[in-house]
Amino acid sequence: MKEKVVLAYSGGLDTSVILKWLCEKGFDVIAYVANVGQKDDFDAIKEKALKTGASKVYVEDLRREFVTDYIFTALLGNAMYEGRYLLGTAIARPLIAKRQVEIAEKEGAQYVAHGATGKGNDQVRFELTYAALNPNLKVISPWKDPEFLAKFKGRTDLINYAMEKGIPIKVSKKRPYSEDENLMHISHEAGKLEDPAYIPDEDVFTWTVSPKDAPDEETLLEIHFENGIPVKVVNLKDGTEKTDPLELFEYLNEVGAKNGVGRLDMVENRFIGIK
Repeated sequence: MKEKVVLAYSGGLDTSVILKWLCEKGFDVIAYVANVGQKDDFDAIKEKALKTGASKVYVEDLRREFVTDYIFTALLGNAMYEGRYLLGTAIARPLIAKRQVEIAEKEGAQYVAHGATGKGNDQVRFELTYAALNPNLKVISPWKDPEFLAKFKGRTDLINYAMEKGIPIKVSKKRPYSEDENLMHISHEAGKLEDPAYIPDEDVFTWTVSPKDAPDEETLLEIHFENGIPVKVVNLKDGTEKTDPLELFEYLNEVGAKNGVGRLDMVENRFIGIK
């Protein structure tokens, strides 16, 4: 019997190539898609994973748990990176990895796999969670695998492989940078954004309007807390009320976006010691 691996799958170029590569290496690949609030077509992602070779696909809605057990907890502790960044990507990864471990245990899989690079911080977030929750699971990290690196030296090799294997991809020269989106934030990095002197074009900001285009009037909100946790938000202008944790958080995202709130530009430090 083939050995099983549960792959954290997004439907993007990297994880689609990794899925096919794992299949060709003889693994039974189970794709796992975590919905943490990104605006994706999850039915299309599932279909793509199956066509690419996955034997099964899990699409897990983790949004409510993300808000109540991760976002609220981080905010309660004033968790900020270098005094500025609210850890939007960082706090989602342990939740994603936790559910991945649970699926691996349910399926009797020997392996878990992720598509994080060998130079960034995500690899540490995923792999420390795997180790904490089930140290018996073996980890496949293709971007640290010599065989994978020899075959795929860059984005061009990934694209060529995807085309050769009939994997549908969306390649855009207009947005030559990576994006990570969830309920907490959307981040953009790499590509032309790595030039500290570059002022991002307005189309980079897909969530928030420019402060220059925001309404020229305040939006008054009243937020009720119990033991440091928000339990109700009231818009004092139109009377809108939200008490459900997920709805409350999504509503505040909506109001903030319309008012140009929440933009941040920073240089991140990598775990391995580079910017």
